[in-house]
Amino acid sequence: MELLFGLVLLQVLSPCFGFPNGAPTSACDDMVPRHSGVQPQPTPAPYTILTSTRTLQTGQPITVTITGANYRGVLLEARSAASTNALGSWQLPPPDTKFLQCSGNAQGAITHANTNLKDGTTVFTWMPPNNTSTIYFMATVAQQRTVYWLNIRSGILTKGSEGIGLAAGGNPGMASKGFLLLLAPCLLVSQMLPR
Repeated sequence: MELLFGLVLLQVLSPCFGFPNGAPTSACDDMVPRHSGVQPQPTPAPYTILTSTRTLQTGQPITVTITGANYRGVLLEARSAASTNALGSWQLPPPDTKFLQCSGNAQGAITHANTNLKDGTTVFTWMPPNNTSTIYFMATVAQQRTVYWLNIRSGILTKGSEGIGLAAGGNPGMASKGFLLLLAPCLLVSQMLPR
């Protein structure tokens, strides 16, 4: 009888604890963490999503950090304006986080693996897909089970030019110097010609 009472009590209380081991897959589309009886904070989020670049390059990973107050829970995805599908693939999750399969993509999202504190030193690495020209990062961040913010967005990242010098790791500054080196002799010759 005590065992039965214990199991019933555990079943009743389990929704009260939220999801300490990560967001459920049912949260992938709307990013709502499914904390029973808890609403998102109505105030602006005390978090910012920062990226290592604003340009998408095929095969070039992008690092993503969430700055602001320490947090315990997270759901992080890359999206396009056209849909709520999780795009690209996250690389090896940092400590206290793990992959979450979203949109049929086994590495489509990152979530917390436990409720240990995370902060701006927690760095996520994401690899862009080949067929996307514009994305942004979207997050739900929970300071604790009853305090979370929805729809935290990064700036927009756009597909960069992959022209000859830059695709191989060239420097845009070097390209302009090369142009000036070609232009200088032309100007000298034009000055020497009779008018």
